[in-house]
Amino acid sequence: MVVLAFPILAMGATLDAEKGEYLLFVGTYTAKDSRGIYAYRSQPASNKLIPLGLVAETPSPSFLAIDPAGRLLYAVNELEKYKGEATGTVSAFAIDKKSGKLSLLNEVSSRGTDPCYVSLDKSGKFVLVANYGSGSVAVFPVLKDSGLGEATSVVQHTGSGPDRERQEGPHAHWIGVTPDNRFAMSADLGSDRVEVYRLNVSDGSISGNDPAFVKVEAGSGPRHIAFHPKFEFVYVLSELKSTVSIFSYDARRGTLQPYQTVRTIPDGFTGTNNPAEIEIHPNGRFLFISNRGHDSIAVFAIDQMKRRGTLSLVGHFSTQGKKPRNFEIDPGGTRLFVANQDSGNIVIFDIDQATGKLTPTGQVLRVDSPVCLKFMPTPL
Repeated sequence: MVVLAFPILAMGATLDAEKGEYLLFVGTYTAKDSRGIYAYRSQPASNKLIPLGLVAETPSPSFLAIDPAGRLLYAVNELEKYKGEATGTVSAFAIDKKSGKLSLLNEVSSRGTDPCYVSLDKSGKFVLVANYGSGSVAVFPVLKDSGLGEATSVVQHTGSGPDRERQEGPHAHWIGVTPDNRFAMSADLGSDRVEVYRLNVSDGSISGNDPAFVKVEAGSGPRHIAFHPKFEFVYVLSELKSTVSIFSYDARRGTLQPYQTVRTIPDGFTGTNNPAEIEIHPNGRFLFISNRGHDSIAVFAIDQMKRRGTLSLVGHFSTQGKKPRNFEIDPGGTRLFVANQDSGNIVIFDIDQATGKLTPTGQVLRVDSPVCLKFMPTPL
């Protein structure tokens, strides 16, 4: 295995030639040695991944989102206080595609504590944030200068679950829009609910759908959600019971119906595990989940023949690090990059396009406390 220390990457970590160049941004926790957001650039001609170092100094940018045009990056700063108030922040940056540097445009209150997730609607006009600590979600308009305006909507979740330590109240963990941009959904770990909102694309406001939510299994703690790119199915990853549940999705009404639930870890595993991330391959054939504790990526095949969306296990693959958080599939769909938070490394795997199986490339990037990875193609 070739292990390369960040930020020095002498001669570069090699990659298979890609069709186009891309940037890789890395969000981190800054409690130790990290100072913010780091970046790499691929070089298709020379087959290398070149480190760009620290591209934005900002506190605990634990999750990132890039606008559809590839001009702007938004980061939640996972904080409990901002300017003396009990709130985290959301930071807006302009991306310099040549250098990878990020220029701060502005920052605003996330309107809640410990913001842990950020995304954009399909138009790129609105930024959506989930505040884990306060159990609330908020929507922010993107201004003409590409900075963020004050929130157009703030919704406080309610409810609790049977786990007294983790579910004493609501904990919004994810928020995103549906493929048609008509609805927003939020996974709330504390209340065992997936909240469903109607999205008004003219002013960025959200309002409760009818029905306003769907319950998942009590005590399961829904964390993240993935929409199938071809079929009307939604996959809900639950952290507290290490499960993923399939829901059929009525795009017209914005409603969900439970379909199947499977475990993300082997049946014989008895240790503590908290799955973190879920992603579907762009071809729609495979689903990937990161397991913290088992320290693996679970790979499932998605039923294509009957268009049922059901899952069958392909296997579990060691992340070669500790506490895997976010992972991302590269723009070419050929490799999967895993951010191992506690071991401070990003491990790169080849994806078998026929089976979904993962094979380590032997390439490892070193970044302190990596949490979130985001790719951006960079046509110049």
